Amino acid sequence: MTAVEAADGHAPAWRGGFGRLWSAAVLSSFGDALRGAALPLLAVSLTDRPLLIAAVTACGYLPWIVFGLLGGAVADRVDQRRAMWTVDAVRALLVAAFAAAVALGHASITLLVLLAFTLTALETLFDNAATALLPALVGPGALGSANARLMTGQRVAGGLLGAPVVPLLLAAGTAAPFAADAATFLLASALVASLRAGAPEREPRPAGSTLRREIADGLRTLWRDGALRGLCAATALCNTGVGALVATLVVLITGPLHGDTAGYAAATTAYALGSLAGAAVNRRLAARLGRMRAVLLAGTVQIGALVVMGTVRSLVALVAAMAVFGVMGMVWNVNTTTLMQQRTPAGMVGRVAAAFRTLAVAGAPVGALLGGAAATAWGAGSPPLLAAVFFVLSVTALIPVRRPDVPVVAREDSASTARPAC
Repeated sequence: MTAVEAADGHAPAWRGGFGRLWSAAVLSSFGDALRGAALPLLAVSLTDRPLLIAAVTACGYLPWIVFGLLGGAVADRVDQRRAMWTVDAVRALLVAAFAAAVALGHASITLLVLLAFTLTALETLFDNAATALLPALVGPGALGSANARLMTGQRVAGGLLGAPVVPLLLAAGTAAPFAADAATFLLASALVASLRAGAPEREPRPAGSTLRREIADGLRTLWRDGALRGLCAATALCNTGVGALVATLVVLITGPLHGDTAGYAAATTAYALGSLAGAAVNRRLAARLGRMRAVLLAGTVQIGALVVMGTVRSLVALVAAMAVFGVMGMVWNVNTTTLMQQRTPAGMVGRVAAAFRTLAVAGAPVGALLGGAAATAWGAGSPPLLAAVFFVLSVTALIPVRRPDVPVVAREDSASTARPAC
């Protein structure tokens, strides 16, 4: 039995904390898909300038750069369950207010940008808290399976169910997807509030410990782990490309490909279906190749899918390429998240996850703006090709850590090296 098989040998129990966390995550993903699909369509109705449309996506990533590290440090200090349900309750109120503004005819690009920025700022605390809480809800041997089930549920709800529902909701009114999103945030908040699991065990903080020092501990731990450092650099490059693709996908579909709302929904649905297939094949693929090589393979295949999107002027070809992109995207995400959780000392997952995400997401807003600029200068087909270039750089960054599987650093050793020097 390989190391990967042993790590994934136990499935998390659905009853109790994991089942509720899974349900909350799936509900939130459904609502996020409604909002995520409706925002670009609303933006297109407000302006025909690709750079402004891309700015909405860019501001949806920017808070990770500004607040991501702080969110991770706070997540390791507070009751993670309470932080998560409070954040979801606040997000429900914000999206409900936005839905009311849209219904009253007060929508604008500025308002869309503010909403995207504020929701993601709150997400930095929620996501880091959720990542840190998961190891307390499932055993170490079930982390890979738990991550796969969480991501699969999110893809089903977000892509397979959420995106196709958007055209139906839009028929009821422009504000309908946002009102539904607010309701999902509220339900998810109630589910998380009902969790009875305690927070992971933490070592007492040294006297005089500050948020700045704790943030530095997380960055130091990430930097000293060569495998995670390589993954983080590769993911940052990938996200730059993904930012360029996502920010301008609606422009490509509704422009040169002559698609409409249904065509955009078909592309996002294909990505979700591909993600489900990725979750199904990931365990076997990781067991055969090792997690690192599985990630390397995923990035390589995604390069080909991006080239198809940028060169073949066919909506059918783009939908098929999006499906392949989704398969490999799931393989990438499950393995990078599991490696990060396994290799991080107990009590530091929030900070290390925040450091990883902040550095990895930093390229996305840059990519979104580059994608908008490329679409303006060279046409709507250029952003996928720009994304392919960044994926080539990403795969190159992964080559030094391509071993079949990288040994997990002992938690007690990692914890000792993570402490700042006296």
